[in-house]
Amino acid sequence: MAAIMASITSELLFFLPFILLALLTFYTSAVAKCHGLHRWSGRTKKRRPNLPPGAVGWPFIGETFGYLRAHPATSIGQFMDQHIARSVHTHTCIHTSVQACEQAWTIDRAFGLTSHGCRYGKIYRSSLFGDRTVVSADAGLNRYVLQNEGRLFECSYPRSIGGILGKWSMLVLVGDPHREMRSISLNFLSSVRLRAVLLPEVERHTLLVLRDWLPSSSSAVFSAQHEAKKFTFNLMAKNIMSMDPGEEETERLRLEYITFMKGVVSAPLNFPGTAYWKALKSRATILGVIERKMEERLEKMNKEASSMEEDDLLGWAMKQSNLSKEQILDLLLSLLFAGHETSSMALALAIFFLEGCPKAVEELREEHLEIARRQKLRGECKLSWEDYKEMVFTQCVINETLRLGNVVRFLHRKVIRDVHYNGYDIPSGWKILPVLAAVHLDSSLYEDPSSFNPWRWQGNASGVAQNSNFMPYGGGTRLCAGSELAKLEMAIFLHHLVLNFRWELAEPDQAFVYPFVDFPKGLPIRVHRIAQEEEGEGE
Repeated sequence: MAAIMASITSELLFFLPFILLALLTFYTSAVAKCHGLHRWSGRTKKRRPNLPPGAVGWPFIGETFGYLRAHPATSIGQFMDQHIARSVHTHTCIHTSVQACEQAWTIDRAFGLTSHGCRYGKIYRSSLFGDRTVVSADAGLNRYVLQNEGRLFECSYPRSIGGILGKWSMLVLVGDPHREMRSISLNFLSSVRLRAVLLPEVERHTLLVLRDWLPSSSSAVFSAQHEAKKFTFNLMAKNIMSMDPGEEETERLRLEYITFMKGVVSAPLNFPGTAYWKALKSRATILGVIERKMEERLEKMNKEASSMEEDDLLGWAMKQSNLSKEQILDLLLSLLFAGHETSSMALALAIFFLEGCPKAVEELREEHLEIARRQKLRGECKLSWEDYKEMVFTQCVINETLRLGNVVRFLHRKVIRDVHYNGYDIPSGWKILPVLAAVHLDSSLYEDPSSFNPWRWQGNASGVAQNSNFMPYGGGTRLCAGSELAKLEMAIFLHHLVLNFRWELAEPDQAFVYPFVDFPKGLPIRVHRIAQEEEGEGE
């Protein structure tokens, strides 16, 4: 009972700011709604806008409670399932219109917690995060939104995200400022650097983590999620600011980052003691470290009258751009967030899915044993780019992990010009949420979508998904700049993992959405080192 009450209290604390926000903006929203409808009717006397079907839920709070309700990461959740499926499950809807059905919904329905029979289809309207919103589980509309970034739609995340990551974060920037920041990131993460610099760094940091696991053939229990986070954080800290793993300054920064992340995924309540307030304090501390690194670089340049030697993103931004100090600080902080958090969760999910699919582990191990044998014949001890490109089944595993795990569940966009799509009108000023997870788990697009089946990707050359419905990294002009690095990290880590270890869950755990993907117990696994004589190859 205590655990249940604690869970309820935690959910209420998360939703409280949305209630307060809705109360503060209620009258503004009401006026805006009337103005929007008047604008449409003034534009054409023939018809009113044909909005997608749906409902607004409770006054003030809309349907936010139901939308953000925790659910397994391998599902779309009860709220989405209720809204997009047109078939009747538990109850029978006797009403003859969507409007009449909306009036019949109970209190549970307003929270998105019922299985009432009125469904809206893959495109529906709602009220979420204090805004009139169209939610899309439709692959075509999602592609349309991503392909028309800057013309019909623009990025529009909640203000609390910008408050944490900074106003110059790539996640919240739009237009030319975003293009400039993204260009810097893409140049730093170019294919040339991936081959020559980042691949060796990824392998080095992989071995630093795995060599600490077991010195012998015994077994031990680790949090796979923690180890994945340590791996990706140390890698990003090194490549962003040349900070070496294990050093006191690096560890202090990592601990500050943990506090920072808790605020990103918490209720935006900015008063002493809250996670959001602590995160803002940690943000200031992290930015202080980055700023100190900048000053050290400049001092070194002035003293030695030479160029900066460190080949990291900080030096790259200082040399290759005209960004201000504030812009560089926000750029580095946002890339530390994007390059660490999502990649570590994807890696943890891969470990989780593979544990439940021994056949995939064995095929993966055979692929990497062959790579290791060729490597040995060449007299080399490090992976090459050619080795990486031979990891065909590994790419299938990565694709399937991203499809089923859905680290990035949905995107926040704002309609900046009236849109007409598939018979529906979506007015300018509305928000639209392309739900990527709903497409990836759509049974009309993927056979048995809830199962982990990496072989479904083998029809694509080199295991690379050519499916236009597969969008784990977004798309269009805002396609994730670090997507290739993220796949490289997963492939190299899995290479050394399957060659040197077997693992199983130490206790039951499952990835949940809170609304970000997380393992409640940290994914505890028991690992066993594979004897060198058993497999004939290893690190």
